[in-house]
Amino acid sequence: MAETVIDEDWAVRMRAAIAGDEAVYRKLLAEIARQVRGMARGAFSRARIGDADVEDVVQETLLALHVKRHTWNQEMRLAPWVAAIARYKIIDAMRRRGALRYTPIDDFEDILAAPEASDPHARGDADRLVAALPPRQQDIVRSISLEGQSIAATATRLSMSEGAVRVALHRALKAMADAWRKGNA
Repeated sequence: MAETVIDEDWAVRMRAAIAGDEAVYRKLLAEIARQVRGMARGAFSRARIGDADVEDVVQETLLALHVKRHTWNQEMRLAPWVAAIARYKIIDAMRRRGALRYTPIDDFEDILAAPEASDPHARGDADRLVAALPPRQQDIVRSISLEGQSIAATATRLSMSEGAVRVALHRALKAMADAWRKGNA
């Protein structure tokens, strides 16, 4: 019952604000700020991340409401619209902070799938395609793509410039793709 009264009051005030009543608008934003502040504190508390960003969320929500107030359908309730905007601003703040929950894996050990065994045939196609390349390109592809070496390290080991290694790698990968397409077409 109280929520409906607040919502109707907010809707009346927002209509007046859209019509140009600045004093009503300031009061409405102050009330909305109190509600959003409570939502943000509750969400941050549940996520166990502290409330350092609460005021940022309040300000971002108020700014979004101000900028988008003309998009509010005046036939609809205002409080759910405000709550949705605030919820998205809270989520954005949590993402910026990198809010993660720690859940010990030991609790799920019995239900987690075992890691899949690697397919012994998976690398066979790659090895076959690499073997068809000229020796220098084979060395570059194996070094960078299969062994994970950097372009700089490969260039130093082969006494080549990094640009030359990149060009050779690109050409080798293109040749391998063409050979694979021809073999599987």
